[in-house]
Amino acid sequence: MDMKRLKQIDQWCYTVPRGEGEDRAEVRLYGSAPLLESMDEMVLTQITNVARLPGLVGPAMTMPDAHWGYGFPIGGVAAFDAEAGGIISAGGVGFDISCGIRCLRTNLDLNDAVGFFPQLADALFRDIPAGVGEEGNLKLSAHELDQIMLEGARWAVEHGYGTAADLDFIEEHGRMAGAVPGNVSDLAKKRQRGEMGTLGSGNHYLEVQVVERIYDPEAARAFGLHEGQIVVSIHCGSRGLGHQIGTDYLVSLAKAASRLGIQLPDRELACAPIKSPEGQEYLGAMNAAINVALANRQILTHLTRESFASVIPGARLTTLYDVSHNTCKLERHVWEGRERWLYVHRKGATRALGPGHPAIPPEYRAVGQPVIIGGSMGTGSYILVGTREAEQKSWSSASHGAGRAMSRKQALKHWRGRELIDELRDRGILIRTKSLRGAAEEAPGAYKDVDLVAEATERAGLARRVAFLRPKVCIKG
Repeated sequence: MDMKRLKQIDQWCYTVPRGEGEDRAEVRLYGSAPLLESMDEMVLTQITNVARLPGLVGPAMTMPDAHWGYGFPIGGVAAFDAEAGGIISAGGVGFDISCGIRCLRTNLDLNDAVGFFPQLADALFRDIPAGVGEEGNLKLSAHELDQIMLEGARWAVEHGYGTAADLDFIEEHGRMAGAVPGNVSDLAKKRQRGEMGTLGSGNHYLEVQVVERIYDPEAARAFGLHEGQIVVSIHCGSRGLGHQIGTDYLVSLAKAASRLGIQLPDRELACAPIKSPEGQEYLGAMNAAINVALANRQILTHLTRESFASVIPGARLTTLYDVSHNTCKLERHVWEGRERWLYVHRKGATRALGPGHPAIPPEYRAVGQPVIIGGSMGTGSYILVGTREAEQKSWSSASHGAGRAMSRKQALKHWRGRELIDELRDRGILIRTKSLRGAAEEAPGAYKDVDLVAEATERAGLARRVAFLRPKVCIKG
């Protein structure tokens, strides 16, 4: 990115000055100068286009892990007011609707588990269906899938996948209101009936990790974390159903924009007013996909617990938190001195509520909401905590991962899957995958430095670092 095009607000925030007569809202880019400089120029183009959409409240912004995406940049955040003609955009949510991370604590320390890692890797790879189009053992009827789209993780718990205690530590208590299964196409439903309880491919993973460093002892105690502890992170979303909803509604939203005379700065930003029939239809379908993703991660949690129990008798896994990073949600925020209901698009960005917010589980409310920044399979991940400061800075949003530094095609020119897996094994990280090509595409070097992303997220005031997690076992599609 050409830094000469930017104006520095402070050390961790930049903006793009408006040209003479340029009709758009403010743009903010959070991150350090080196992180921003490493980003593709398209990130700047895309977020500037977002700032031209109708009904935007406040600035269009990017998180420190931003990179080029479809429509919105990945790492893009924008809020719209339905009462002021605000829009909803499928490109502002993404195709993998409600992709997110479930983090599980265990009662194991590294010394308890290290001798079991090879067996645990094999058991998880055997029990967790992963890969492109991979299906699981759960085959749903049309009625059952409709119920999942309405009930989310609650359906999974009611059918024996986990416990009610899990629901207390899931965003929206495991169920997103406003889902309308009837707004989901038959093709989207068909793609999902065999994919519940599956990990998928690409950047999705299940990772066994060790808490290597504690940054914030108070928040770590509230989250039940300590150095040397084994934790598990599950990163996946709404699978085929979410992708098909994104594909279906890009068409209908583009037609709505044309019908209503909305001038799109980029056709990938197809959108419609939130209160229009098309906007409401997409919102109902998107909420259904959120529930599918929450149920999917709940089922995977159950399967993970079974795998651990088969290898390490007495292992207990409890849900620390589950948060999505591809959503549009109706939230109450303060802007210009008054509270307003806003539809906050977070594409590759995580909700990061500060201390005292009523949506945070009581056990965490005094310190803030857990925020999870997932890294690559060879580096590490971070658990952070939301801040009050982020409410005004980013609509309580923060980074969601390391963010790609190069495309998958570029990665294949630099790495070979077998060599990479062997190298990581020599570093004490066991990889299990069905695709050597996929492993090469997800090479650690293809991503930004997660340490720099986490630091910039904290320095910008978006979330505060609590713990660093080092990978030990990684299951990939």
